[in-house]
Amino acid sequence: MSDVLVIIPAYNEGERLAAVLQSIRDLGRDWDLLVVDDGSSDRTAQIAADTGAFVVSHTYNLGYGAALQTGYKFAASHGYRFVVQMDADGQHLPEETIKLLDPVQADEADVVIGSRFLDGGGGYPVPLLRKVGIGLFGGLAGLLSGATISDATSGFYAVNRKVIVLFASDVFPADYPDADVRLMLHKLKLRVRELPTTMKPGPPDKSMHGGLRSLWYVVKMMISLLIVWITRFTPPVDKEGSA
Repeated sequence: MSDVLVIIPAYNEGERLAAVLQSIRDLGRDWDLLVVDDGSSDRTAQIAADTGAFVVSHTYNLGYGAALQTGYKFAASHGYRFVVQMDADGQHLPEETIKLLDPVQADEADVVIGSRFLDGGGGYPVPLLRKVGIGLFGGLAGLLSGATISDATSGFYAVNRKVIVLFASDVFPADYPDADVRLMLHKLKLRVRELPTTMKPGPPDKSMHGGLRSLWYVVKMMISLLIVWITRFTPPVDKEGSA
């Protein structure tokens, strides 16, 4: 087994997944791939298995955050030292994973997050209401943490063992892991860095921030940020150790 696991949550991504997995393989890195099939009704799980990736399937669709945490539980229990999390829809470019992972492996950061909005962000298009929401929650999390957060809703991360164990624990906000995760990382005084990355727009019907879901997201995120802000966190104990 590698000491690096790439976690890819996927829900009905059969049309895109094979190309994403192959493009990661084409990097030539000795990384393990894990697809968390979040109750898909298409061939997502079979396509992932056919490429040689590890596959964990949820019986029902539990949501993006729950799928992510399943991946981190897998990484924690199997002793991985590093994780890259990325989307299954092709939004995150595989070649950018190396840029995110290198500082973590060099022990220069505990978490490196790809930002769409640093250095111009490559012209990433964001609808006005969503842009306001990203700015609002990023600004609020930044105010509460004292950090500068350019992209509060990025799901493109590279993390070390310490963060793997944290995200696998019960403190991980599995409903909508966005700005609340950023606040939690800073409260725990972890070394967090953002790096500019180019991302492609994802399918509009796949976003957990789209449509009527956006209203529920606002309510839940406000509550989650409040809970994280008032909670005194104790870093979880790593029971498995490193690979």
